[in-house]
Amino acid sequence: MAVRWVLLVLTYAMVFDLANSYDRPPASKSLFVSLSRDLDSTSPQQVHISLVGKDKMRVSWITESPTPATVKYGTSPRSYELSANGSTTSYHYLLYQSGEIHDVVIGPLKPNTVYYYRCGLDSSPEFNFKTPPAQFPIRFAISGDLGQTEWTSSTIQHIAKSNYDMLLLPGDLSYANGDQKLWDSFGRFVQPQASQRPWMVTQGNHEIEKIPIIHRHKFTSYNARWRMPFEESGSDSNLYYSFDVSGVHVIMLGSYTDFEPGSAQYRWLQTDLRKVNRSVTPWVIVLIHAPWYNSNTAHQGERESVGMKAAMEDLLYGARVDFVFAGHVHAYERFTRIYKEKPNNCGPVHITIGDGGNREGLASEYIDPKPNVSVFREASFGHGQLEVLNATHAIWTWHRNDDNEATSSDTVWLRSLASDPACKAGPAQ
Repeated sequence: MAVRWVLLVLTYAMVFDLANSYDRPPASKSLFVSLSRDLDSTSPQQVHISLVGKDKMRVSWITESPTPATVKYGTSPRSYELSANGSTTSYHYLLYQSGEIHDVVIGPLKPNTVYYYRCGLDSSPEFNFKTPPAQFPIRFAISGDLGQTEWTSSTIQHIAKSNYDMLLLPGDLSYANGDQKLWDSFGRFVQPQASQRPWMVTQGNHEIEKIPIIHRHKFTSYNARWRMPFEESGSDSNLYYSFDVSGVHVIMLGSYTDFEPGSAQYRWLQTDLRKVNRSVTPWVIVLIHAPWYNSNTAHQGERESVGMKAAMEDLLYGARVDFVFAGHVHAYERFTRIYKEKPNNCGPVHITIGDGGNREGLASEYIDPKPNVSVFREASFGHGQLEVLNATHAIWTWHRNDDNEATSSDTVWLRSLASDPACKAGPAQ
């Protein structure tokens, strides 16, 4: 037990830089989800799905004992006319040995259709999911810095009621911070939702889990457990990738891997933006973890924010990206369309949505007076919904956990930059 606490302290001190910490109000109770007594070592657990290409889905799950990496599926309950095989991996982290991590890509699948599926053995329980629509409208649920607390539970319950098509998560998933059993708990915690709708994620600082000398590799657990479709977008890393869905091009960037001009991620982003066809995907949105714009006193001046913005803001502006969503700051904030610190009608709308739940509490102190580029800001737990109605218009709403689902705290209608003649996209530099 003593060794475990020493390792956790080292992880915090060396990776998360306690010198830059700030005062937070008390957080809600942390939760831990144990393996159900109804399950045995061959039962699938931590089931979640993610989109692969336009008509495929990756099904991921863990078993404690070896089982086939097979998914049987179909459009009727308990009737599986199709099946696919995948791969099984595992990993070590200090003294921890993971279970059997299974990944199976299934498809081609029909859009906007409910599929029923079974993972591994024929005795396993049945799950189901709905594929995203092929065309507009599409609704994204967006929430960062989830963790696994009572506030997280409230956030997920609100999201589950929202009839969303896909969840986008801009980093900081489990808050395991090296304690691998918390990764297992998180997988079980989110399974009811993550097994029914695709969850597309990128990494945050709490996914790094590097301990100097003791564990030299970053993102070991994250990469093993949450495999995203990076190869399909020409990326060489699970830490940054892109995909198309229902007329929207989504780009997931890595705040905690190299992003300077000339880096692999920078070159990939240049190439990816050049490939975007706005007649096919008129909307382009980007997710990062560390926000480029932030009027909260928390996380000011960090390299992952300031440096990445300096390196990549011109690329996003030139490509006329519509939205940039970030986490990291445990509060909500929406900026006007912005570029180079100033309002710009052809710049993206930056939104900080790091208010999913976490175990550290809210970042409640803001810079006073409020900058003129900041439209709405509030330190409350919640989530956002982006409903893209058609090629030209979308509506963004932010919901506090304290509110009923029908009540939104911040709402704005936005027009796609691709439909604005004054904002003709330039080439990615």
